[in-house]
Amino acid sequence: MMSVGLARKAAAFGASAAVLAALSAGLMSSPAQAASGPKVAVSAPKATPGDYDGSCPTKINFSAKIKVPVKGKTELAYRWLHGDGSKSKVSVIKLSGKGTKTVTVKQSITFKDDVKGWEAVQVLGPKKVTSKKGYFSVSCQKPQDDARTHLDVSVSARAWASPSSYAGRCDTYGDKIDFTGVIKTNRPSWVRYRWVLNGEVVDYGKIKVRDARKVGFGINPRHSQRGWAQLQVLSPDATSSNRAYYKVWCKDEYKDHDHDHKGDHKSPESHDIKVSAAASVTTSASCALTSTGSVTSTGAGKVRYQWSVNGTAVKSGEVSFDGAGTKSVEGLSTTLTGDATKGGKVTLLVVGPDNSDVVNQSYAACGTPAPSESASSSAA
Repeated sequence: MMSVGLARKAAAFGASAAVLAALSAGLMSSPAQAASGPKVAVSAPKATPGDYDGSCPTKINFSAKIKVPVKGKTELAYRWLHGDGSKSKVSVIKLSGKGTKTVTVKQSITFKDDVKGWEAVQVLGPKKVTSKKGYFSVSCQKPQDDARTHLDVSVSARAWASPSSYAGRCDTYGDKIDFTGVIKTNRPSWVRYRWVLNGEVVDYGKIKVRDARKVGFGINPRHSQRGWAQLQVLSPDATSSNRAYYKVWCKDEYKDHDHDHKGDHKSPESHDIKVSAAASVTTSASCALTSTGSVTSTGAGKVRYQWSVNGTAVKSGEVSFDGAGTKSVEGLSTTLTGDATKGGKVTLLVVGPDNSDVVNQSYAACGTPAPSESASSSAA
């Protein structure tokens, strides 16, 4: 698949000449200081979702972490490098304090056509360093022919929230809002679907539907909010459900405590719990696939996880955190068969109280190919 240029305005490419000149002058004026300066590290950008297949236009979110040693006042200058050769404008973040600080940088890009590319982050100051490339792909489904016949599969979807509103403590475990959807088909079919929460993809899967089938997920917010969830069917007939609206009001969980605890009250923003996933996959010549994964959380809460192989959900579960930390999740141990032996992708999706994360790991073909077949490879 050939890369398609990213549609952006020219004003968003590169920094102004004055900003770049100032950064270049600062980096080049003190070579001794640059050589002995603080070490800056930047992770490869992560795309969410990393491999999209569905209706377009669609928005892909990118994020990367930059670790910066800070001593006093420090300015972090960075920009995004795009796979089509263009660059974003330079952004500057002012940091202060002492020690190493981690800054998460983000960007969102809307794609209208098929694309297979990468994103990278280039730090310009306090020391110049460029991350590894983070790859992604977008495959836009073609509109279906309006001339349908009785042989075509017809799919409908409906969704609702239960309860649609919640008022109470938000520092407890358990889902506060559950979303349920019903997928109906006019004949037995495999259906690929995904859940979108406030514009972000938080869950997806593939199920066999005979007449009707329920799917769902839940959330455990840590602060007051309102929003919506929608069930989107990707194939065999692209359609979307209604928006299921919800509202959460987190009452002050400290009001029933002793007065000695009043000083412990925190603002709603301090309750945000962020989760991230990590995974690795290995395969053997006998087509035995093994995966391991872990979840990192910044605070207490319940985190759901789901393993998928080539877009089909195969295992799910949940882990609970009493506080910040990292926990392993139950991995996969299976034997590949059919088309899966030709290579593919293993996905680990994690959904926490306030965000979600997806990790994609590719695996190579396994087993011995038939004598009539010839091996070939292509670069992305």
